[in-house]
Amino acid sequence: MTINTMTRSSPHPKPSVFEFEEEFITGLTSMFEEKIVFNRVLGLKITSLKAERVTARIDMRHELVGHYAYNRIHGGVISASLDAMGGLAVMAAIGARHMDEAPLQRLHRFSRLGTIDLRVDYLRPGISDYFELRAEVLRLGSRVANTRMEFLGADGTLFSSAAAAYIVS
Repeated sequence: MTINTMTRSSPHPKPSVFEFEEEFITGLTSMFEEKIVFNRVLGLKITSLKAERVTARIDMRHELVGHYAYNRIHGGVISASLDAMGGLAVMAAIGARHMDEAPLQRLHRFSRLGTIDLRVDYLRPGISDYFELRAEVLRLGSRVANTRMEFLGADGTLFSSAAAAYIVS
């Protein structure tokens, strides 16, 4: 996967392009989709892993229904999946920042990652066959990262948006 790097002194992407190693991609995907068991319960599947933006998908299924009469996804599923995506975006940004380290060493950096604050805006009822989730890091500091996330329907309709802060040290 192609990644644009960001320097610590500038929030603007550098023109150089690099790729995460297969070992890092496989490890991060396994961590996110399998080892974080709740993400597996939600059905989160990574579709793109880049330093500047990550995307994932959730297929609608009966276990995720929040309102049975409308087959609407539960608000807790939306909130939890947006939080998970913000964390994934931070992991990708940290991974890109420390490309001088071995892939396994970068994967161990995520053990202290945790949500400090999460705000979700529910804009429309979540009714769709599947959902796309997007997240990006707005600022990656030495102790705190700030993110923005989106929860969209299959047709691209924005159902929910979120902002979060994560502890990274």
